[in-house]
Parts: sequence; structure tokens; C-alpha cells
Amino acid sequence: MGIEGVGARVARKEDKRFITGAGRYVDDMVVPGMKHAAFVRSPHAHAQIKKIDVKKAQGMPGVIGVLTGKELKADGIGNLICGWMIHSKDGSPMKMGAWSPLAFDRVRYVGDAVVIVVAETKGQARDAAEAVEITYKELKAVVDASKAMDKGAPQIHPEADNNLIFDWDIGNADDTAAAFGKAAHVVKMDIINNRLVPNAMEPRAALGHYDKAEDHYTCWTTSQNPHVARLVMSAFYNVAPENKLRVIAPDVGGGFGSKIYIYPEEIVCLWASKKTGVPVKWVADRTESFLTDAHGRDHHTHAEMAFDKDHRILGLKVETQANLGAYMSLFSSATPTYLYATLLSGQYNIPAIHANVKAIYTNTAPVDAYRGAGRPEATFVMERMMETAARQFGVSPAELRRKNFVTAFPHQTPVIMCYDAGDYAASLDAAMQASDYAGFAKRKAAAANKGLLRGIGMSCYIEACGIAPSAAVGSLGAGVGLWESAEVRVNAVGTIEVLTGSHSHGQGHETTFAQLVNERFGVPLDSVSIVHGDTDKVQMGMGTYGSRSGAVGMSAIVKALDKVEAKAKKIAAHLLEADEGDIIIENGALKVAGTDKNVPWFQMALAAYTAHNLPDGMEPGLKETAFYDPSNFTFPAGCYICEVEVDPETGVTEIVQFVAADDFGNIINPMIVEGQVHGGLAQGIGQALLEGAYYDNSGQLLTASYMDYTMPRAGDLPSFKVSTSNTPCPGNPLGIKGCGEAGAIGSPPAVINAITDAIGSNDLAMPASPSTVWAAIRATKH
Repeated sequence: MGIEGVGARVARKEDKRFITGAGRYVDDMVVPGMKHAAFVRSPHAHAQIKKIDVKKAQGMPGVIGVLTGKELKADGIGNLICGWMIHSKDGSPMKMGAWSPLAFDRVRYVGDAVVIVVAETKGQARDAAEAVEITYKELKAVVDASKAMDKGAPQIHPEADNNLIFDWDIGNADDTAAAFGKAAHVVKMDIINNRLVPNAMEPRAALGHYDKAEDHYTCWTTSQNPHVARLVMSAFYNVAPENKLRVIAPDVGGGFGSKIYIYPEEIVCLWASKKTGVPVKWVADRTESFLTDAHGRDHHTHAEMAFDKDHRILGLKVETQANLGAYMSLFSSATPTYLYATLLSGQYNIPAIHANVKAIYTNTAPVDAYRGAGRPEATFVMERMMETAARQFGVSPAELRRKNFVTAFPHQTPVIMCYDAGDYAASLDAAMQASDYAGFAKRKAAAANKGLLRGIGMSCYIEACGIAPSAAVGSLGAGVGLWESAEVRVNAVGTIEVLTGSHSHGQGHETTFAQLVNERFGVPLDSVSIVHGDTDKVQMGMGTYGSRSGAVGMSAIVKALDKVEAKAKKIAAHLLEADEGDIIIENGALKVAGTDKNVPWFQMALAAYTAHNLPDGMEPGLKETAFYDPSNFTFPAGCYICEVEVDPETGVTEIVQFVAADDFGNIINPMIVEGQVHGGLAQGIGQALLEGAYYDNSGQLLTASYMDYTMPRAGDLPSFKVSTSNTPCPGNPLGIKGCGEAGAIGSPPAVINAITDAIGSNDLAMPASPSTVWAAIRATKH
């Protein structure tokens, strides 16, 4: 293994430009003649648009164009779509309401885009936007999913009676009922998974440029998957033919899922550029991000778990209401179904499961996949249930879990997933040892002497990453394949370019992908360039989300490297007059095994391109492409243990210890993996203690700024203790699993389990703010 190869703790190559301010984001892009856009957005959660008067705005200084939804429709621009078809249990397709990029007849949430103003400067565009006069007829709004289905609730889309998008189920209801009929114990809980706002550091932005001379469009956008954006904007939104549309996603300052989707603004900026004859740039301010970025979570669940007399799980019943907001976003339908209910078996051997999910429209921002995407919601249900069951039975939460762990692999769950490999007890043991679980009673007593309540909570999560394979997800309703592509170009001087369909927005691809090349060919990391994010440079790819870059993206690179290696060895064997089977690659040279005969990597590469001396019939050059379609998901798993102290007089909670023991299979760069875990833990703890998006009854977002939406700060977090074990994934050539979402999946239940242990009450909702915890303590005393 080279010092820069697989398994090495290599500092991230890309960080130099970020920490020196040399990153290039959409807002840094300047095109000759570029102008600025501002959107007029609905102040109402639900209203009819009676009249739009743009005359005053058109006459204001610097204004180039003021465009409305009627003009957009007249030009044939299509509605936004959801890309994953779900059928209800009666076989009927989901009810997808129309979502025009610019609303022209009705608005359905506060922030719905109605008009775009293009002007010389951002300030002029915003001033003119305020001068647009829109007459609304305000309608009754509903923000609570359970109330949205009530008789008399406002009808948000005519396509969806009672605002029900779909009524879907999975598993076997009869088998589950039979399991409950044999149960010695049944544990029941009502569980809320609070709505979150993504809050990436970089707000969304778009720059649309129509080149009249070339009849060609270019869109710079904050996207996690530029090729999918191009596909959807051409095939469904009729913005431009795919061969006349280039999508570029440069440096992106965080995504967490919220930048997977195609939003109205990208579409409208491209269209507005053609209408006005100038390049059009829009950059969201933070309030626009709060109002319009796809929110996450927002589940209301009733769950019941059946146990036999020996506390082994017999069955699980889950009923979930998923609030999808005002419109169906691109992958919104998959999140509460195939990304959620298929993980309800957790790490446990559960013979029978039945889950029902109702997806519902409300007058709130659209909800879609956010870091973890369904897996955090499933884990929260399972791990709150397991901890509560242990308390009701008076047994150790650790031993109840251990008794029910899956121990034989592969393991087929009742809800589609087939777990390929794992050792759940190893993570449990590692976490218990690192947290000194056995010594907790002494620490609890010491805290009590200080007047504090100390609690400990556990969470054993499993997730499915690298969503796959394409044929399987296609049969379940996915609108695209979920393979990945790679191209490896060896240049004439031996430097290497890796072109990948994966997109990096904080994951460290420029380092870890280069480490793969270093491991294989021995070339230094600085000789390897990673190219991504531009549909004109990189072949079609599926982008980055769902912790797929390693298991799927890197596997595609490995396949391309295999092809490069095979040709390189043929060339070297010819140059060295040796047998191809005797050629090995070490330290940047191709050698004849057992001898000192060798040819340096750069010399072999030059020979490939001069083509003066190649094997008979060999094409010049050294460039290979591969596409990789995974055979199965990967299944990272782990155990998290959180320890808290609660002040009973104020409800203030301090996390005094947090231990994470994960199994990510083989690891490319331990330092980057630890960083991913730390970031996920911060987001999960933020959800558990601080974050929550709240609307009033009229549909106004009450948490539309950092004054009201509480993000975690350094002082809210402990120093994490993280470790990894390794059961290699058998389903991909690298044996790796995803690591990007684990922290956000496993941490919320660990935190809530710890607080409820401390205060002696199982009834505690997220976020567990001081006032919420204080009230729970008072309720327990009474």
C-alpha cells in the first residue's frame, strides 16, 4: 500500500482552495452581459391569483424584463414532476398535482414563485419585484397532514381527493396479524419525526444563458446531479433539447439532499434568458432558502411491536402519515416508501412486518429526501420502540437488542431488503466498551449529587446505501437508472484524469478517488485530476446522493482502471519483450516480476500515444470508460450511545458523551470517513435537540431565519468518540459501504433515548428543547 493509497489518512486535496477562498461557486460566475433576477413570491399559503399587474415594475430603473406564468405556459414550458411512481395499495397511481415553475392561477405555499424580474443589478431587480402588484383571493390553508384529510379541509390539488397522494403498504398484513395473535407482550408508541430545513452553507443559485447564435443553453446551478438536471429539463420541462443544453455544477457548498432536485428557478432563469436576450443569474437569500428549499422528515407514526414471552420480536405494525407539502418534489414519493418502510426491520430478525404509509398534501414547502432520506425516520421508529420495550420489560436495552439481532447472512427481511453482510454485535460491543456502559450507574449517582439527572441511550441503526440495482428500482417505479459511470484518461506524459458522474459537494472525492488511482498505478495524487459536474465534459452519470459515491461511483472507476491496467500491461510487455502475465505495477513503474526490468509509467503512457512501437493491431491511446450497475444496496450499520445530563430546574440538556461505532466495510480514507460521521452526528443531534420547522395555522413559516430556527453550534456538541469495524461488502469490487448519512440516521434516537432515560418519561418529542424537557419533567412528577 502506498502512503497515499487506499486506507491512508490523506489530507483532502480540495481543501486548499476552499480555505484560501479560491473555490468557485455559481455566485462567482460572471458571463458577459449578465443581469440579475428576483422572484415575486406568494405571501399566502393558499390563494387564487386574480390579477398580476407588472406595468409599474417594467418602468423602473434598470428593468429588462418582467415575466409571468402565463407567458411561460404559452412557450410550452412543462410542469415540475416527481420522478418515482408509487401506486396505492388499490393499484391506483399516485395523485401528482400540477406544479408550474411560475404559478399563474393558484399559489399553494408561502414562497411559491409567481413572477420573475430581470434587471441590471440585484438591487434593481428586488426593488422592481416589490412593485409588481398581484391581487389574490386568499383561501383556507392546512399545514397539518392529519387535518388535511379531514372533511372540510381545503382541497389543495383537484387531482388528489382529501389531499391524499397515495395510500401505500408493504409487507404481509395477515402474517403480521397472526404474529400479534401469538404475542405475550405488545409495545405501542406514537412517534413524530419533526420537519427540518436543510440549511446548506451555500444557498441555491442558478445562472441561465441562452446563446442565440448557437441556439444553445447553459445552466450553472447548485446541483448534486447535473446530468439528471439536464435530462429532466429537456425531456419533461421542454426547456431545451438535451443536445443543446449544458448543465454545470461547479463547487457546491453543501447539499444534504436538498440540491438533488430541479427547482423552478433553474427552469425559469434559462427560459428568461431566451425571453430577455441576456444571461440571467439568481441567488437565493437565506429566507428564500428557508421558504423554498425542499424540507425534510415530517412523519407522524403509530407503531406496535409484538414480542413472545422470551422477548423475541414476533411482528411489527407501522402506520405513517407523511407530509409532502404543497407539491411533489423530484424524489419525494420514494422517501416515505422504499427508502423508509424497507428499513423497518432494523438490525433485527422480525418474521412479520406490515407498514402502511399515507402521503398527504399540505400548504407547506415541498418535502423530499434530506440526509438519510427515510432511513432516519425508520431508525427513529425502531430504536425508540426497542428502548421503550426494554424499559417496559425491565431488561437491559443492550441485551434486548442483542437477543434480536440478525446473526446469519444473507438475511431476507419481510420488506424487500436482503442484508448481505454484517456483525451487529461487534458494533454494540465496541460502543459499550468505549462508553464504559457498565460504569454508568456510578456516573448517574455522581450527577445526582450535583442535582442533575443523568441518562444513557442507545441506537442500533442500519441503512441501505447506493440505491440499486437499476432493474429493481425501475420495477418499483424509479424514473431513472441508478448506475454510475467513469472515464479514466491517461495522458501522454502519464498524468491521469478521472471523469466521474458522481458529484462532489463536500465529500472529498478529489482525494479519495485519486487514492484509488495511486493504489493501482503508484502515481502521486498530484498527478491525478478528478473532473465532475459538467455535462459537456463528463459522460452521463447519476450524481451524488444516498451515500452512493463510494459503492457505486468508485466501483465504476475501478472497472475503468481494470481496463486501463490491462492495456498498460500489454504495452509494457511488448516494450520489455516479456510475457503479459509477468507484468506487475509497483511504485509508478511496470515491471517484469522477479527481475529488475521495468518501464516507468510515464514512458509506457508516451508509447501509447506516439504509437511507434505498439503490439500488432492495438489502437493508440490509453483511455477507458466503464458503467457500473450495483447488484444490491450496501448496508452500513452501527451502534451509537449517548449520555446526557439534564438540569431538572431548567430542562437544559448537555450531551456529556457520544460514542459512535460504525461498520462501513473497507475504508478508503479514515480521516474523511470520520469527518463525514462528525457532520452527520451534528445534524442528527441538531434535529434531536434544536431544529424544527414550524408553520402557524395560516401557513406562515414561523422559523424562517436563524433567529427562529436553531442550528447546532460547537458548544452544543461534545467531542465524539468514533470507531469502525469491518465486514466487507460482498456486492462491489471495493468491499465498501456508504458513510455519509450514518451519523444523521443513528443519532436522534440515541439522544432522545438518553434524555427520556434521565427524566423517567418515554413521552418526549423532538426537538427536545429546554422548555420541552422541562415540561416533560413536570408531567412526570404529576
